[in-house]
Amino acid sequence: MLPSAPNILWIVTTQWRAQACGYAGDAHARTPHLDALASQAVNYAQAVTPHPFGPFARAALLTGVPSPENGVRDYYDALPANARTIAHEMDARGYATAFFGKWHLAQRDPLAPLVGEAHARMIVPPAARGGFGFWEGFESGFLLNDPWLHGTRLPQPVKMHGYQSDVLCARAGEWLAGSGRTSGAPWFAIVSLEAPHPPYDAPAAGVARREVVLADNVPASAAEQAKRELAGYHAHIEATDRAIGRLLGTVGQDAIVVFTSAHGDMHGAHGLFRKGWPHEESVRVPLLVRGAPAGKSGARSEEPVSLLDVPAMTLGWAEGRTWQCPRDRAEISMPSVVALPHQCDRAWRGWRSASRKEIFTADGAPWLTFDLAGDPGERVNLSKT
Repeated sequence: MLPSAPNILWIVTTQWRAQACGYAGDAHARTPHLDALASQAVNYAQAVTPHPFGPFARAALLTGVPSPENGVRDYYDALPANARTIAHEMDARGYATAFFGKWHLAQRDPLAPLVGEAHARMIVPPAARGGFGFWEGFESGFLLNDPWLHGTRLPQPVKMHGYQSDVLCARAGEWLAGSGRTSGAPWFAIVSLEAPHPPYDAPAAGVARREVVLADNVPASAAEQAKRELAGYHAHIEATDRAIGRLLGTVGQDAIVVFTSAHGDMHGAHGLFRKGWPHEESVRVPLLVRGAPAGKSGARSEEPVSLLDVPAMTLGWAEGRTWQCPRDRAEISMPSVVALPHQCDRAWRGWRSASRKEIFTADGAPWLTFDLAGDPGERVNLSKT
């Protein structure tokens, strides 16, 4: 560990697509705190998730290894107990490590309800918490209000009153400020927020829903649902931006801060909803990095960065090294079909650069090809021309 090893914070949201930020030009996204962060950060404007679905993306982000090589091939697969995560690597470098919030990588019963208190109160065993020295969170459950937390200082699940993003950011902020930490070691922490994941009609900490104007790649057949859901989606974005702003106020300017999301949401584009699809709305994610060595405040990078790169970036920062993107395109895939409503109906793999995307079905047949430079809305599938 270097004498001046930096503190490092990852803020990981769920279903927050890259375009849904004020700094990215979305007039509906009221994100003043993230806009301020972007003005001090490198904005990786071409960033993608390697897999546009929660457990696959989270396993890849924690290990730096894509699915299924990391052991997560199916939606219900747990992160293997022997998986080496970023927490193990940072611990080996002398860091105190902590995780707060949504885990979504424990062993789950495929027959149990995904939504509700039973799932939210499910205990993630200490051995299944990815090697973090301090852990406080929940498996899932999609309770955007009044979450149940358990972990290092909460042996049994406890119901916390308030908006989930507010609760998690406040409790993480206390830990980052020194409460509960017993050493002067540098810290590495992940704050994993469920918002702005559905249910989009859940209360959003008093933020009102507003009417939205749809993108031109949303057909009339999907417009009613898209408008209704996007109104709630943007309310949760505004509420969560506010919570993130308070968290950043406790961190200080010396810490390296990463803001990103596990994946996006189609929201009616091409008549599709939710995630798993290879389209831009599903695979592109926000990625801001503030305070990294050689990082330039307010800079925009067009490098084809993936969430798979974030662990390598982080280890480099911990060791005082700068990180360079090692490729000219990013691999993207869905290892399997998730049998839930609205999700992608096939396994696929392919790649994306800033100017082009090529997607193949599981048997290697061309499925989608887009000229992203000339057709950013992906209106013309060149595989069919």
